[in-house]
Formats: sequence, C-alpha cells, structure tokens
Amino acid sequence: MLIRPSGIMAIGSSMATYTTERVIAVQHWSDKLFSFSTTRNPGLRFENGQFIMLGLEVGGKKIVRAYSIASANHDEHLEFYSIKVPDGPLTSRLQHVEPGAGVLVSSKPTGTLVLRDLRPGKRLFLLATGTGVAPFIGIARDPAIYEQFAQIVLVRGARHLADLAYGDAALAQLRADPYLGELARAQLLDYPTVTRDAFRHHGRVTNLVESGRVFEDLGIAPLDPAQDRFMICGNMRMLADSVRMLDARGLEASPHIGVPGDYVFERAFVESFEAAPVAPAAVVVSGDRC
Repeated sequence: MLIRPSGIMAIGSSMATYTTERVIAVQHWSDKLFSFSTTRNPGLRFENGQFIMLGLEVGGKKIVRAYSIASANHDEHLEFYSIKVPDGPLTSRLQHVEPGAGVLVSSKPTGTLVLRDLRPGKRLFLLATGTGVAPFIGIARDPAIYEQFAQIVLVRGARHLADLAYGDAALAQLRADPYLGELARAQLLDYPTVTRDAFRHHGRVTNLVESGRVFEDLGIAPLDPAQDRFMICGNMRMLADSVRMLDARGLEASPHIGVPGDYVFERAFVESFEAAPVAPAAVVVSGDRC
C-alpha cells in the first residue's frame, strides 16, 4: 500500500541502499488508484506485511516513500498498490510509469505488521481501509497464515465501490491459485464495505466491527478476546479508533518487534495519533500508511 495523504512525513536515511528495479506491469483501477509490479533483487528478503521505501530519482535527488509489499515473500516479483496524488512529489510521477521503467527499491524492509508478533489464536481479523489492504493481500498469500489460524476475516473499507476493485481482483486470483486456492476458499472470509455508495455492506470498518454487524452478516461467532487476533492497516483515524476499541475489550497490542500481542499495527507512524511527526532530513512522504 502507498501511504495516503493523511499527512506528510519524512522517513528513511541517507545511508539507505537502493537498487533499480524494472516495472513489469501497471494496472490503473480508477482515476485515484493504481498498482504495479517490479522485478525483485534476488538478495531482498522480507516478512509478509512489511513495508519498504520505493521511489524515483528526480533531478539527482531520490524521492521515496514507504509502500507496503502486496506480493508474498515467496514471489519472484514485487507488487505495490498506490493512490494517485496529483501534486504529490512522488505519485504525480510514479502513476505514469510504464513497463520497462526503472524505480528505486530500498534493500531494508521493515515494519511491525507481521504474523510472528501475534499470540496464538483461532481467528485472525485483518482490518483495512483504502490502500491499507495491500499488506493483507501479501499476508493472505502466505501459506503460514492458514496453518496459524483456523479462520481469517478480511474487513476492507473504502469510500466508493470502484475503490474495492484491486482487492476484488487480488482475492479472486488467490482463490483460483492451484496451491493456495483451496485454503483461501475454506478459511478466508471477505467483508468489503463502502461509506459513500450504495452497497450490501455500508459503513466504517470500526463501526461495523464494534456494533457486531460484521459477525452477524458473516454468520460467525461474536468477538472473543481470548481467541481473536487483529492486524490493522489504514488511515490514522481508523487506526486510533481500532486501538481504542480493542484496548477497551481487553486485547493488548504488541509493544514492539519481537514481543507478541493480541493485535499489531504499523508502529512507525503511531506518533501521528497525537501529533504531527518531526521530519528527519531524509525523503518526503505523503501518505496513508502501513
């Protein structure tokens, strides 16, 4: 996922190492959203759910921003899902890339949205808004998730129906996969919802979970803090509301990498809950992170 323009922040380091990867394919899902895939450096290793710095060189300067990796760590390519910001320093240019173009990809994936930092449980909820669905597409492509949890529930919110197209296509491809398709069809439940169009599911992700509507519509048991685990990715309001909701029900967040909790979210941007972050002298990013 590309971090959405809920704020401007700078991330990264002038010491970061980048490789130039080639764009393989580009898909424009709407006038605001697109996805693209690139080659992958054979030496790049990452955990599903992590993000990486990606960008372009313009006028001798690197313009990069954090993108969640939507491809699985066993894939030979990298896949990313992005919004289009007309005046964005990066996406105003990146949205026009075509196959064969070069993009800069950092050699250091990171992030706290990883399965190993969840306590054992029976059911996993993936709560996403906007391009925050991207890391969950990568996680859903991981065979380990189907071994670790008996049921996975993806709740993905968007403003408009057209904004669900990328997730729809990615999930259809997953269900048709000769290796993972059977597992996904049996264990992965999808609950798309929109806020501005008429649709069978309507409303904000957190409201639908908190009210119990998601559980009723899917015909599944109510939230069980003892057995349910959560991963959260989306805009800052949704992240903050999700944290308050889960904390109130007695679930505990993973405090940092390597320490398991009942839920995880991308802690690299948690400071945005309370105040605008102070930008180090690196590269400017705008975005809806995770």
